Amino acid sequence: MKPLLCALLVIFGGSTMTSPEQPASPPADQAEAVAGSNAFTADIYARLRTRPGNLFFSPESISTAFAMAYAGARGQTASEMAHVFHYTLPPDRLHPAMGVLLAGMNAPHPDFELHVADALWAQKDVNFLESYLQQVQSYGAAFHPVDFKFSPDAVRGTINRWVEQETKDKIKDLLPPGSVSSNTSLVLTNAIYFKGSWLNPFEKSDTHDADFHISSSQSVKAPLMHRAGAYLYYDAGTFQMLELPYKGGELSMTVLLPKKTDDLPALEESFTSEAVAQWILKLTRVPRVVLTLPRFTMTQRFELGQTLSDMGMPLAFSQRADFSGMTGQRGFLISAAIHKAFVDVNETGTEAAAATGAVMLGMAVRREPPPIIFQADHPFLFMIRETKSGSILFLGRVTDPTR
Repeated sequence: MKPLLCALLVIFGGSTMTSPEQPASPPADQAEAVAGSNAFTADIYARLRTRPGNLFFSPESISTAFAMAYAGARGQTASEMAHVFHYTLPPDRLHPAMGVLLAGMNAPHPDFELHVADALWAQKDVNFLESYLQQVQSYGAAFHPVDFKFSPDAVRGTINRWVEQETKDKIKDLLPPGSVSSNTSLVLTNAIYFKGSWLNPFEKSDTHDADFHISSSQSVKAPLMHRAGAYLYYDAGTFQMLELPYKGGELSMTVLLPKKTDDLPALEESFTSEAVAQWILKLTRVPRVVLTLPRFTMTQRFELGQTLSDMGMPLAFSQRADFSGMTGQRGFLISAAIHKAFVDVNETGTEAAAATGAVMLGMAVRREPPPIIFQADHPFLFMIRETKSGSILFLGRVTDPTR
């Protein structure tokens, strides 16, 4: 059984709270919050996919951490953040909805582990408005007064240790040296951890080194796993889609595989939240799929400040930022946003970790059909999602499983 993890930090420059009773939120609001998060997922992937090679991150973590920052944003800063993150609900409904969704993730699961944690690390002499603290309590966020002014590096170490603990030591040194300073006033952190086993594991004896075609003219030797069985499957014409469930049936990995080796860019171009929702609805159970999937591991780090600014929220990173909903006064801005991610997919399950930081100075047939061949021996997309809510927790791309 392998874990998936992610952590997100939002750092601002310029007594521990107990988790309150979770505010009520209607299912329609929760569905709208998920739809917004998935729309943000497609938007930010469109930006990040320009990076060469493998790709892996957690849009859920990014969206949740910035929602806590959004709770204190006002004016045009808030409008820009709402636009980028697709926060379509009013704040008094958005935060409870996201809180209920997070509480659902943190509920005990007998077949897998899924854990989400949030925290605020605030300069001890900064007075935060009670209205702001009440909003972020929807996330069960602990509030830690710290002293950035006199011991920023010690606080950085404390925050990094919190991230390591919440991600079972899979994300280390999220905040690199120099990322916080005596001018830092607030760090918002989010960590997500998932550990699950395949409902139908691969036999290790069926894993063999074979060609993985990076392109039509280049290949590498990689360990390819093999299994045959029934799966949810969709043939979209230019690509195939397959769902691999984890034990418990509440989470799954969905693999999107172009039929032609060099067609991943075209698939990425068509990857929108609306398209993904429609593709998922078209998944149907087929009795036999001959599946090939590489065993792979990757680690990624992103600096998201410029990406988010380019997506339409530059004010939050500028001297004109308005986060007066935090303290009653302006003076905070986000100075950096860092995301780190790790994933390991093997015969028994999936292990992944991610961290982000933002610094704020089918038809019926009469006879058995032939098996479906799903041979992921060339670049593909994959996502880890909650099957009940539809929320995409992790999203990635494999272009070379050996790197």
